[in-house]
Amino acid sequence: MVPMTTAPRWLSGEEQRTWRAYLQATTLLEDHLDRQLQRDAGMPHVYYGLLVQLSQAPERRLRMTELAETAKITRSRLSHAVARLERNGWVRREECPSDRRGQNAVLTDEGYAVLEQTAPGHVATVRQAMFDRLTPEQVRQLGEIMRVMAEGLQPTGTGADLPWLR
Repeated sequence: MVPMTTAPRWLSGEEQRTWRAYLQATTLLEDHLDRQLQRDAGMPHVYYGLLVQLSQAPERRLRMTELAETAKITRSRLSHAVARLERNGWVRREECPSDRRGQNAVLTDEGYAVLEQTAPGHVATVRQAMFDRLTPEQVRQLGEIMRVMAEGLQPTGTGADLPWLR
């Protein structure tokens, strides 16, 4: 939390319009992607993201703590998501050989097949909802803006309140 030692720096009219447009666009985009993935694969966007992360990991496996950090979600939410993905046969948990307290999430062959089947429709939805609406220069600018924001918001230090540590 930012300490308030001076009067608040209220948003200008342009900043307020930009903030509200950002909130509306991100909410609508997430909903749009969730609906497409629910319709095509019976899963929410966050679950799809977990499958993607696992598909790109060595041997299609990641420690649960690393998967939570990559997904930027709490360990509790990840555990719930992985339990559902396990019930679908798309992920399995294994004990971590290097740390008996840890677990790995592993993308199964069935999960990989679901991902392969779902990816074309998902990328088409992302392209239609976002990139087809922007010029190449706007795409470059948006990427730069998002990288600056992500870098500035990335928690640092041992006392950081990180969702994946909760």
